[in-house]
Amino acid sequence: MPTEAEVLKALSAIQDPDLGQDIVSLGFIKDLAVGGGAVSFTIELTTPACPVRDQFKAEAERVVGALPGVKEVRVAITSRVQHGHGAARKISLPCVNHIVIVASGKGGVGKSTTSANLAVALAKTGARVGLVDLDVYGPSIPTLMGIKDQPRVENDRIIPVEAHGVKVVSMGFFIPPGEAVIWRGPLLHSAVEQFMSQVEWGELDYLIVDFPPGTGDVQLSMGQLITATGAVIVSTPQDLALEVARRAVTMFERLNTPLLGVIENMSYFLCPSCGHREEIFGSGGAKRAAEWWHVPVLAEIPLSGAVRETGDAGTPIVAAQPDSVQAKAYMDAARALAARISVVTAKA
Repeated sequence: MPTEAEVLKALSAIQDPDLGQDIVSLGFIKDLAVGGGAVSFTIELTTPACPVRDQFKAEAERVVGALPGVKEVRVAITSRVQHGHGAARKISLPCVNHIVIVASGKGGVGKSTTSANLAVALAKTGARVGLVDLDVYGPSIPTLMGIKDQPRVENDRIIPVEAHGVKVVSMGFFIPPGEAVIWRGPLLHSAVEQFMSQVEWGELDYLIVDFPPGTGDVQLSMGQLITATGAVIVSTPQDLALEVARRAVTMFERLNTPLLGVIENMSYFLCPSCGHREEIFGSGGAKRAAEWWHVPVLAEIPLSGAVRETGDAGTPIVAAQPDSVQAKAYMDAARALAARISVVTAKA
């Protein structure tokens, strides 16, 4: 039978493609035991959604099984995510107090509009706020925030563009208008890594991250690279949207990213003439979902043409019409989010 040192030497041939080191040096190997013709150990990953976990398991079984005297190899895969700006994340943003992801299970629910208005609302409270648009395939934050200027680059660092009191960086700044982005996972991972690590944010209280819809490569890469304070799910009230949103929640659970709350967008329609309230997409969906997930409903945002009009014009409704029902709802959402972050942080 091989010694434990010989087993570790064999396992050191397995490299983590993202971290650029072998799994032994990274401390992934736990509970190693050798005896009776069998070798057993655990590979403890930094995220449960690691895209190469099956590859790690297969390679570990192969290299250890090839050692003289080994008749059986038992490999368990677990994960442990380090919160904060610890070594388990490749990118540390020590000047950013809280990173908040805004996500949805599907497109068309107003996630980017919500991200922009949340960022501006938080800034209106006096907070130092940044906004990152990671929607590679359909970046809309530059339009919503009325930004036409390109960010400056100084000493290989991206200087965010400021609009409505918010520091903004978007994938849309770096993609020619009308050009389709057709990238595979490795390119997306590299883009997210460079995008997050090369921005000169300065001191921020909140960094709002506008995710693309779904649970794809960008979300996984962000989960591997950055430790977020938590995530906010945006959904419309109907059951279909909430069922899809549930998948996003499952993803955040696997990435060990706390769920901070739910924002129900297009919650109801208020007739501008008579004030009648019409629940076009149903009612109570966000409340039921929040109860399933044991988180609060941060706000119910009414459906309004004014939200679309002000967004298309480049001034989020929180800034354009601060006294409107919609703007007040976004302000309530921002305050509820800030309070929720304080509670989660105190319990951490």
